[in-house]
Amino acid sequence: MAARRTPEEIQAQRDPRADQSLREVDPALNAILEREAVRQRDHIELIASENYAYAAVREAQGTILTNKYAEGYPGKRYYAGCEHIDSVEDLARTRALQLFPGSEHVNVQPHSGASANIAAFDTLMKPGDPFVAMSLSQGGHLSHGAPVNVSGKWFTPHFYGVREDDGLIDWEGVERAVAQAKPKVLIAGASAYPRTLDFERFAAIAHAADAKLMVDMAHISGVIAAGLHPSPFPHADIVTSTTHKTLRGPRGGIAFARAADGAAIDKSVFPGSQGGPLMHVIGAKAVAFSLALEPAFRSYMKRTLENAQALAAALKANGFGVVTGGTDNHLILCDVTPLGVTGKEATAALETAGITINKNSIPGETRSPMVTSGVRYGTPAATTRGMGPVEMEQIAVWSAEAIARREDPAALARIEAEVIKMARAFPVPGADASALAQAGDAQPSHNRT
Repeated sequence: MAARRTPEEIQAQRDPRADQSLREVDPALNAILEREAVRQRDHIELIASENYAYAAVREAQGTILTNKYAEGYPGKRYYAGCEHIDSVEDLARTRALQLFPGSEHVNVQPHSGASANIAAFDTLMKPGDPFVAMSLSQGGHLSHGAPVNVSGKWFTPHFYGVREDDGLIDWEGVERAVAQAKPKVLIAGASAYPRTLDFERFAAIAHAADAKLMVDMAHISGVIAAGLHPSPFPHADIVTSTTHKTLRGPRGGIAFARAADGAAIDKSVFPGSQGGPLMHVIGAKAVAFSLALEPAFRSYMKRTLENAQALAAALKANGFGVVTGGTDNHLILCDVTPLGVTGKEATAALETAGITINKNSIPGETRSPMVTSGVRYGTPAATTRGMGPVEMEQIAVWSAEAIARREDPAALARIEAEVIKMARAFPVPGADASALAQAGDAQPSHNRT
């Protein structure tokens, strides 16, 4: 029998770094986190695909679940010791199905929305098969057939877009593309389309052509969960989404399928395109789904849409060309050529002033994706912090002024000071975020740029 070792002897054998904090182990990274916390606190975040995750979501994502390997699915793992891991994944799946009534099967393992889309393509098509989706330049998504993406390299994309006169979906164009391509799949979903998506109409076009309907609801999944946008269920054959954006969960993906396709999409996720699942992220997804089931989440999404409408109206009043004239969801797409700038120039001016948006192509785009004629605003993150229509109107005023005074450093500095004052009145969720920002304030100014 082996001699029992003393606690001191055991401790001497342990890695001395094992229990130390990030600040102790990696001060360089910790300093970057502090600077980022200052940026998040002092800037107004208006990128439509970003949000502040719930504090409980981030807590779950940092738990001991990150220690466990769990290839496979509940009850069918390739590793032992997964009894509690199975419970976590079952909890996430149950809540996801509750959150989206009409859904029949769900896979919570995709690492991202793009990963979920790859699994959907693999489930519904073979390499080389044709599909139809919204053009990237018209508001679609990179993973819906862009030539630089695997969706455009491995499969054969055909596209529809929006009408020139009003920026709304060109339904005749959808029907024409489907008739010409004879696709296996029609995709409904966008990354820069501010109006309601008619999933029932998409389904009728797809199924009449003997094609499957895939819906990518990544941007609007929170709006759908809150009952403020028509649901893709039961019209779609497969539905994919991210879990951050409007859902306020961890960065990750999710895929729904009809019961008949459940086994196929599970195989497409694992072992088809992924290895072991990120169980700490799945645990965080479970938390986010639970919170999205509460009445408070619907109120939050309602405020998000109200803010988007207020911001769209204010931007229009300040000279921005608002595509489609407004918005039905959380994002606003704007033409900035009436202001005498490119999207790249507008984004840079606002970033200097402390307002974070992104440049974006617009219908009829004549510039490259790295320059663009437009920008995209979104209200989920600002709404999470508690901002409302009054703040949205002020943001629009600052936006126009920053663009007009973009070559005046003093004017941009003055606007930034006003932005910071407003931003600090609306805390970023999580006591740790505040603590990091306060620690970052102690850094020399040249380290906080």
